[in-house]
Amino acid sequence: MTVTSALVIARHGEARCNVEGRVGGPKTCTGLTDLGRRQVAQLAARLAAEHRATPFAAVYAGPRLRLRESGQILAAALDLPLVEDPGLDGPRHGEADGMAWREVEEAFGGAPHTHPDRPYAPGADSWNGYLTRATRYLAGLLEHAEGKRVLLAAHGETIHAACHHLLGIPLAQAPYIGFGTDHASLTRFQRQRDAYGNARWVLAALNDTTHLPPLGPAPGRPHR
Repeated sequence: MTVTSALVIARHGEARCNVEGRVGGPKTCTGLTDLGRRQVAQLAARLAAEHRATPFAAVYAGPRLRLRESGQILAAALDLPLVEDPGLDGPRHGEADGMAWREVEEAFGGAPHTHPDRPYAPGADSWNGYLTRATRYLAGLLEHAEGKRVLLAAHGETIHAACHHLLGIPLAQAPYIGFGTDHASLTRFQRQRDAYGNARWVLAALNDTTHLPPLGPAPGRPHR
């Protein structure tokens, strides 16, 4: 098998909104905690060693502060410019932005994926609405990055979208399946081509945290 393209997704480090249990939308995200910065620095050291052997072509980050801070740490370690891309933003939270997740979920009757075609707050995305938008963005990014190795500093929701898109999982299954997305974890996809010219995307790693200390905070919740 020959690897022709690679997509590596780094979830952001622990953020203040995660610790507080709040919806960290574009209006209220206050960035990483000190622990979150250490987590991303450990991840950056690992990726810098890889980069020397198999270079990344680009580092992308979404616009929310916790993503930009994570992306800046990663890009500096790889000595690459950071490309801020609004297509990597997470779900639109509408009036839920800044609220406690517990309050949002109690009013909605569960997490956003529980009722995937309903917005979980006024002005918010539905879970399937977000996945549809995110998978469309990823398809365009991967077409542009054909033949390259790219790194994304992204939300856990982006990892969900990538799994649906690249593994061909129908959105109808979204309420019933989930994917691990710990803070500062790595998820890797490779586009592999065999000797007969057949190509497919392969999930090479999911929620890899081997670069982090074995005892850490509880895993982050995917919808944050």
